[in-house]
Amino acid sequence: MRVGILGSGLMGGKLGTIFARAGHEVVFSYTRSNDKLKRLARDAQGNARAGTPGEAAKEADALLLAVHWSRIDDVLKQAGQSAEFISCTQTLCFRHQSGFRYRHNRQGRITMNSKQVVLITGSSTGFGRLFAETLARKGHTVFATMRDPIGRNAKNASEIRTLAEKESLPIHVLEVDVTDDASVGRAVDAAVAKAGRIDVAINNAGYYLSGLAEAVTTEQAQRLMDTNFLGPVRVNRAVLPHMRRQRSGVLMHISSGAGRVILPSAGFYCASKFALEALAEAYSYELAAQGIESVIVEPGQYETPVFGNTVTAADQARTNTYGAAKEFPAKINGALSSTAGNAQEVADVVLGIIETPAGEKQLRYFVSPQNFGVNEINALAKQIQSKVLEGFGLGADTKFLKGKAVGSV
Repeated sequence: MRVGILGSGLMGGKLGTIFARAGHEVVFSYTRSNDKLKRLARDAQGNARAGTPGEAAKEADALLLAVHWSRIDDVLKQAGQSAEFISCTQTLCFRHQSGFRYRHNRQGRITMNSKQVVLITGSSTGFGRLFAETLARKGHTVFATMRDPIGRNAKNASEIRTLAEKESLPIHVLEVDVTDDASVGRAVDAAVAKAGRIDVAINNAGYYLSGLAEAVTTEQAQRLMDTNFLGPVRVNRAVLPHMRRQRSGVLMHISSGAGRVILPSAGFYCASKFALEALAEAYSYELAAQGIESVIVEPGQYETPVFGNTVTAADQARTNTYGAAKEFPAKINGALSSTAGNAQEVADVVLGIIETPAGEKQLRYFVSPQNFGVNEINALAKQIQSKVLEGFGLGADTKFLKGKAVGSV
């Protein structure tokens, strides 16, 4: 962990020395007496050095302000930071990239804020809309993204903004087309510029494609994968540099029970979710040592607009010889819609995941009115994957490192 010390008097010197001797990288700084800083860094007997307030604050995981409150504004100005992101106790201030902050009200009372900054794709309706409202009502800052918020989704965007104003919710609407790299990049940059960080990215945008596999055209298959699979790839690539700098973060992937079991007439949809789950699991192994988690949420059938927005296989002439199999799409869709549960259940699970401490999250969360054996599949897969990783000598290297994350950009 990189620790910046702003104010290297008696308290700052002692604290910095403790962190340095514990193996953390420490930068001592103050507005005066460079010789004293160099002596502190030398005496710390660890990975410590002297620097300016700006150098101490740059990319710090923890920033300790050991100065009297009357000098805080001056020190923060020299550090190039905003009091919005570095708040203070009495003589000691603490800021952490995960969002934990201590605030001082000059009467000696200390409060803690552990709320997250969350970016959600596909927030115009359905799960995404529910996630945004549920998280914001719990105090998390939400960037609700959607396509064309001033055009086709103008009504949805307006409803979200009206709700946010009425209930004083921290929800901000941003435009995102997950099939466009530039659109995703602009939204992520805008969120970081406003909030200073992104703690959680929820890859929710997606749609359902129904029909016998042969009747799905290659163009339809490409469009589906471009949204359901490559959409999360674009979002993750955009947010990961920020999360790696923070050495913390969560990539959340809204998959489906159909990402673990196969439904006839939903083959391409299942394929998109199987692909998403494979990638999300690979992320979980590859990013664990950097303090970043990747999780998968597998909803079953719930009451959302997904069925009303279903895309149907275009080449129906191909199905003329299929007999009873031609009825698979209608039977599957009818069964799913007739047993659909309350989608708030999924939103509550997402909230619980976000509020679970770093390093304690599961890889997969199946939530559904019916089991379908998905939990059994997940349990067996977990055992097998553990053996696979150990067999390749990767067991230790793929474990989550909390507070000891390696590397940064």
